[in-house]
Amino acid sequence: MCGRYAATLPPEMMVELFNLLNQIDFPPRYNITPTQPIAVVWEQSGRRTIQLVRWGFVPGWVKDPREFSLLINARAETMAEKPSFRDAVRNSRCIVPASGYYEWMKGKDGVRRPYYITMADGSPMVFAGLYSTWSGPDGEEVDTACIVTVEPNLEISSIYDRMPAMLTGENVDLWLNTRDIDTRAATQLALPLPAGSLKYHPVGKAVGRTDVDEPALIREMSAEELAAEDETRARKPKKAAAGGGQLDLF
Repeated sequence: MCGRYAATLPPEMMVELFNLLNQIDFPPRYNITPTQPIAVVWEQSGRRTIQLVRWGFVPGWVKDPREFSLLINARAETMAEKPSFRDAVRNSRCIVPASGYYEWMKGKDGVRRPYYITMADGSPMVFAGLYSTWSGPDGEEVDTACIVTVEPNLEISSIYDRMPAMLTGENVDLWLNTRDIDTRAATQLALPLPAGSLKYHPVGKAVGRTDVDEPALIREMSAEELAAEDETRARKPKKAAAGGGQLDLF
């Protein structure tokens, strides 16, 4: 699952990297969470633009999005057959620019700790995504998107059993080209990156809070800081589990 990520690329850099026809003012984000606006790039009639959409895919055939499950990820292995995604795999593919993403790993002590994962060479990440435009009964329209996931590569397998499908080189262009690249060819682009492509480091648990979004979230924590954070957490009284069917992203 990819349920938290950071996107800090300047708007002008995204225009240059992805040959965009437009630019949007999107401030650096260090803790992007589901249901929030995310910047995605898609191509229509050969024209490539960047748009702000809701993270949480809603197929066009859904009658009431409030009663539909939150789809933040699509599994690459099954997306072409799933009713929710199959039309988007053929006609509505997008990319999601990112600087890095977070994943939680359970340690030997049973404690789950967040890690920040980036490209080993420091380059931007390009997640494969799918988008949809939902139209309401009163004519309102809402653009939504999700991130495609695949099995983990060697380094990520020690943290979690899934990872975002990341595109590099000409695969970015091929993924966006829904005119010439069909469903079968597109699914073959969504693959784990080769071993050695990524690096990661432990970060503070504040990233688990949806109300925190600051550069300090991606800073590598030292062993002493990690121990102090765990000790502080252990001293705090445990809160009663919240009710109401709250979705647990991790």
